[in-house]
Formats: sequence, C-alpha cells, structure tokens
Amino acid sequence: MADVLLLSADDVRAVFDLPAAIASQRAAFEALGRREARLAPRLLLDGPDGGVAFCYVSRLPGTGAVSKFGSVTPGNAARGLPTVAALVTVQDPVDGRPVAIIEGEAVTTLRTSAASAVAADHLAVPDAARLAVIGCGVQGRAHVRAMAEVRPIGRVAMACRHPETCEIAAGLAAELGLPVEAAASVRAAVEGAQIVVTATTSAEPVVLGEWLDPGCTVLSVGSFAPDRAEVDDGVLTRAASIVVDDVPTALDHAGPVVAAIRSGHLSPEQVRPLGPIVAGLAAGRESAGDIVFYNSVGVGVQDTAAASVIVERARASGAGRIAEL
Repeated sequence: MADVLLLSADDVRAVFDLPAAIASQRAAFEALGRREARLAPRLLLDGPDGGVAFCYVSRLPGTGAVSKFGSVTPGNAARGLPTVAALVTVQDPVDGRPVAIIEGEAVTTLRTSAASAVAADHLAVPDAARLAVIGCGVQGRAHVRAMAEVRPIGRVAMACRHPETCEIAAGLAAELGLPVEAAASVRAAVEGAQIVVTATTSAEPVVLGEWLDPGCTVLSVGSFAPDRAEVDDGVLTRAASIVVDDVPTALDHAGPVVAAIRSGHLSPEQVRPLGPIVAGLAAGRESAGDIVFYNSVGVGVQDTAAASVIVERARASGAGRIAEL
C-alpha cells in the first residue's frame, strides 16, 4: 500500500503560479537541450467527433517518472466543459511507488502557456509589443497573461469565433491593465502583430503566411496532431526558422510540419528543437526581420517539470489530501 497525495485543480492553482510555471518550463527545455531528460514516445488515440486521447511519460534528473493521461475533446466547448481533461501521476524517484495524483487540466493550462512564454522569450524580437491571439478559450486567455510576463506587450488583439458577443477581451483588459480588443477578423488581429499565438483546435488553417509582417513570431499550440493545422504552408515557407518542442515528436504529430514535409515545402532537417536554444547552445533567430514559427504539440518533460514543483510546494504548504491506495 502507498500513501498518495491527491491534488485538485484548486490545489494546483493555489501552489503553482505563472512565474513558477515559466521557471519550470525553462528548466524542462534546458534539460532537453542538454540531453539530460528521458522522453518516451508520445501516444495519441483518435476518438469520436475529433476527440483525441493522449499519454506522455518522462523523467528529469532527480525526479521519478511522471505520466499524464488525458483527452482533448473539441465538442466540450459547446457543453460548457473544458476541452482538455487529464490526470498526472508522479512516481517516487527511488522506489517507483506512486506519490501523487494531480488534476491535469490546471497543470496543462499553466504549463502550456508558460512554455510558450519561454519560447517567445527566446524567439521573439526583444521589443515585441503587439500581440495577436487567435482563440478566446482557456489557452487563449492564458497566453495573453503569459506573453505579458516576457515581453513589453502594449496592445493585444484577440480573434474569437463570435467577436460581436465575446466579452473575453474586456475582462482581460480590466485584469491586466492592457488595451485588449476583440478584432473583427483573424486577419485584422494578425496584421501588424509582432507575436501571433494560435490557440484553437482547428483542422484548417486560420492564419495565412501572407498576413505576417517581417520579424513576426508565430506560436501554434493547437496543432498538436497530424490532422490539426492552424497555419498554412505559407507561414512555414516564409519562416527563416522553424522550431518545435521536440523534433521526433513534431515530425509525427505537428500538423503544419507534417503537411509541409508531405507537400515538399519543408525538409525534416530544417526543423529545429527549442531545447538547445533555451540552454544557450543555439540562437533563436538570426535577425530582427526574420519570421519565426514555433509549433508546440506538448511533451512529457513539461508535465514532469511542472508536477515536481507542484508536489514540492504542496507538501510544504499542506495542500491536498493523502489517500491510501
């Protein structure tokens, strides 16, 4: 039998804030870049109505193995439910027993946007102040907050599915003290932006390469499977640098990358990992005028880094409850 720490979404949010999440993701990608992390192949299982079940397993130096099992269900938005549902299981680094089970949606929300902030910090021009976010869901909102942590954001344009009724922009403007506006269209949001975040689950491109200004950095977080493609081939062909969270994983799962290789517009050798850039072993961009594309599908080391911090802080603060299994 084992005593296992159970942490709810509220527990996660109580001990894991955005600065801690960003620090955890920086550590995760540094470890990847220095080849210190162990990362098992990512598993996806197709479900009905565009749903996907997924499983990640990884280990970082000094941690036990961490596994996340969950699902992305686009239809949940219409049900008033989160599109992501998951559980994170943490093992003891010495004896392998389970030591914690963590509600995974709260972990995923923060670690995903925090990882994008780390990517933007290394890929976007230093003075990037104009942000466009495509998608007004949980991840869209989280990414506005995250980008404001790493760049001097002075203007945010959000493109929502129903801009005439969307109140997300006004709420974020009040929360962050930034001018956040609901754009009339995706193109209107993207044109002139220095950072573009796509946070949808679209199977068709929502951002076209011809809309991008020189120097723009595009971060796609919804193109997490081969049948998801938030950007068109034009984004990748215009990009001077194409960066992913993990190259082997991206070649199988990152929709825009898979499509561009299939069409002959991209070779696998052109795809670069984020890890060495974060570790200081490679440059993020060559010039201020370069367009840079980053595609995140999500990898297990992100959850391992996040879970390690969450469990440590929860133990220190007494958050959660113990269950005997």
